[in-house]
Amino acid sequence: MQRLYLVILVLALPFSFYALQANDSNPAADFINALSEEQQNKIILDFNAPTKTSWHFFPPSMWPREGVPLSELTPEQNTLLLILLQTYLSEIGYKKTMKIIDLENVLAELSGDYAFRDAKKYYTAFYGNPLKDTIWAWSFEGHHLSLNFTCFDNKISFTPRFFGANPATIKKGKRKGERTLHKEEDLGLELINSMSDEQLQKAIFKEEALPDIVTSNTSKITPLEPVGINMHDLSNSQQLLLLQLINEYIASMPTELAIKRMNTLKLEETNAIKFGWAGGTALEKPHYYRIQGKTFLIEFDNTQNSANHIHTVWRDFNGDFGKDLIKEHYHKFHQHN
Repeated sequence: MQRLYLVILVLALPFSFYALQANDSNPAADFINALSEEQQNKIILDFNAPTKTSWHFFPPSMWPREGVPLSELTPEQNTLLLILLQTYLSEIGYKKTMKIIDLENVLAELSGDYAFRDAKKYYTAFYGNPLKDTIWAWSFEGHHLSLNFTCFDNKISFTPRFFGANPATIKKGKRKGERTLHKEEDLGLELINSMSDEQLQKAIFKEEALPDIVTSNTSKITPLEPVGINMHDLSNSQQLLLLQLINEYIASMPTELAIKRMNTLKLEETNAIKFGWAGGTALEKPHYYRIQGKTFLIEFDNTQNSANHIHTVWRDFNGDFGKDLIKEHYHKFHQHN
């Protein structure tokens, strides 16, 4: 009955899969063909280059990136890159990406350090060549943003996917009160504050918030310690709220992958999905949560800068950096070797 109810809940959710569909053109090819030879040599790397799985959410001055930054693109090239991003993200994911980049301008104004806080220091890199290779990957990365895509046989891997926000809430200036990644925070707080004392004893695994996401920028991930409350120990309304929270992360994915991920979730037993909380249970109090199932992990923390600095990540245990697609590609093209 629990699995059946989960399926009903999933089908009832108002999922926001507003992916911006590509037309008959190939946005990756269009972008690459618009680059100079020098830029192409810089942006197209070997598929197995070690930097493909070396990612971070630090500013580029603290963690150098491969590829070509926004600052080196012409207006035409920049437009084509935005089309590429719109194709590989949903409308929700694209808007979050643009807001995160724009927060660099806020930080620059607040700190006065326009060299360190530079909204043009977001880098695009390709691993393999989409113009000729059967499997290839690409990334778009900079401060508080890491998007990693692997493409094979009309399939897309989307993880790891990191979104961050600093400041999570703009405290002063013309944009005072503007929030980024607020739904990920508000839905989590709503869920934890809906629980009974008995449920809270299971859900809260640590009184103090963890200082950051546990998995950090690791290239490989295995399931973390299963902490928190099982989904089947939640009421029907709480289960729906948890699914809405998961959906907020899934809704940034491309349409096909979003549907695939939710279909995978529907097949998981509810007792395989856990929601764990650490720290305070109110805004501006440091807090952390994780949602873990058989196939995926979500981490959220808001602890730095007086709990005004959010980190979020989605990891797939078998699909990060296209691990599942690479295996499929190997069996299809190299098994005879």
